Amino acid sequence: MRHLALAAVLVLGLAGPARADFGDGKAAYDRGDYATALEEWLPLAEQGHVKAQWQLGRLYGYGWGVSRSSTEAEKWFGLAAAQSSAVRKYILALSYEDGWLVPQDDSEAVKWYRLAAEQGLAGAQYKLGLRYNYGQGVPQDDAEAVKWYRRAAEQNHTTAQFSLARMYDHGEGVPRDHTEAMTWYRKAAERGEALAQLALGLMYDEGHGVHRDHREARKWWRKSAEQGNATAQFNLGLVYDNGRGVPRDYKQARHWYRKAAGQGVAVAQLNLGVMYSKGRGVPQDYVRAHKWYNLAASRLQPGEDRDIAVKNRDTVESRMTPAQVAEAQRLARDWLEKHGKK
Repeated sequence: MRHLALAAVLVLGLAGPARADFGDGKAAYDRGDYATALEEWLPLAEQGHVKAQWQLGRLYGYGWGVSRSSTEAEKWFGLAAAQSSAVRKYILALSYEDGWLVPQDDSEAVKWYRLAAEQGLAGAQYKLGLRYNYGQGVPQDDAEAVKWYRRAAEQNHTTAQFSLARMYDHGEGVPRDHTEAMTWYRKAAERGEALAQLALGLMYDEGHGVHRDHREARKWWRKSAEQGNATAQFNLGLVYDNGRGVPRDYKQARHWYRKAAGQGVAVAQLNLGVMYSKGRGVPQDYVRAHKWYNLAASRLQPGEDRDIAVKNRDTVESRMTPAQVAEAQRLARDWLEKHGKK
């Protein structure tokens, strides 16, 4: 019996070095000992250990404990993703899209998005739809975009629902259908998508796919505006300025124009200039009127609105002292320094 025990010890002794261990590699990684992590993970990765392969991709991608190599990073990420869940495939697709740890490559991004999408991952389905929609890494194909947007939308992917609605709204890849567009805009809007809320408001305002309803339009624009959407803020300003479906309220109009103007919406800046020059909802103030007209004129494209901004600025300037004009110009410069070229 003693000889048998000794034989067992000899066999174990001849078995070679200690077996690599993922947990030991992780402990080394966590304490910043990347060389030891590499030593632990490499044998496991070569045997097909998915987590070890993925971590090796990170080590090579960042150059931690080893010379940085995008080629090796691609190799190990690819091996791991090929035998992993859709999520790892999706992450690798994002990496190729952004050039993070691997070279930027639209074709590889599409490849991995497709593999993840075919496994049912809604985010990947949306991304693949986006690629077909704009012809990035694949030939542009609106019908394929609709197909993948729909698959993601049916899984309640909010942005895909908005994108599918937009395709129906504009007749891209499908026959134009405002009723179907309304269905998908509403789904996305109810899930809090600000752009869908803006679009749903427009559908109600214009009576597309639904009876015209200014109250509903205002409701959805407010939801979008409260999330910071500048176009919705401007639209609300117009609603209150013109009394569309509500009593005219210049203070509310000014409130929403100011928010939109602060985000660089030039027509909101123009309308604020009108409010200050005419004293609507605010005390008449030519200095502030000049500031907003000046900002609007500097940002609007050549055309009727820009001509109005220039004319109005020059009109109020004719009623101002040189000191007031200088102050208005200073206020405009200060705004530009603070907000840049929004």
